[in-house]
Amino acid sequence: MIFDPLYIAMIAPPLLLSLYAAWKVKHSFSKFSKKPTVGGKTGAQIAREILDRNGLSNISVEITHGLLSDHYDPGKKVVRLSAEVFNGQNIAAIGVAAHETGHAIQHKQAYKPLVLRNMMVPVASIGSNFSWIIIMAGFVLQGMEHFFSLGTNLIYAGIILFGTIVLFQLITLPVEFDASNRAKQILYSQGLVNSNELAGVNKVLSAAAMTYVAAAASSIMTLLYFLIRAGLLGGNRD
Repeated sequence: MIFDPLYIAMIAPPLLLSLYAAWKVKHSFSKFSKKPTVGGKTGAQIAREILDRNGLSNISVEITHGLLSDHYDPGKKVVRLSAEVFNGQNIAAIGVAAHETGHAIQHKQAYKPLVLRNMMVPVASIGSNFSWIIIMAGFVLQGMEHFFSLGTNLIYAGIILFGTIVLFQLITLPVEFDASNRAKQILYSQGLVNSNELAGVNKVLSAAAMTYVAAAASSIMTLLYFLIRAGLLGGNRD
């Protein structure tokens, strides 16, 4: 598949967007991690303060390994922040920390896209692990006269599984955008940042959001490629 000109043509634009998004995130985080905040609070302190102010004192804030590995774990009710964010006293750190608390607030309020995304995690995980294998196996079997029908059915099943990945990523977009919007609104309305710092937070979170857009675009184009090669779009598999 990787040598198929059609696949290369379809995947190239989102791949370039993904590379740009990854660079943009690192560049923005690096730039604004050098800009200290007036308040001088660390990302961990900001996260703790936001959680407490929103009635989420039961959610802990922990340090985790890995660059930009920050996330909210709804199962264990913990906000995990990378060392750079946990200890950082800068615009980038407090922006990322506030974003993760935004997910915790979404969880508390049963924000519908988040609830739906959490429900889809098991299915999307299966799709991520097995859809490509099933689709490739289907194409191989289609090349064998006695297994053509089986191969076709496997391709269709794999495409359905891959579709769950696309759906999961599309649902992720409003979840991430909303968390960022909550973060910016809370930081500014509660006096945790000034207008200049808010502008920096916005750039950091906007760069991060671009990575989710790129991932969704890549999956959509891959799904379209599979549909074309399966003959479900375009009328043939040639």
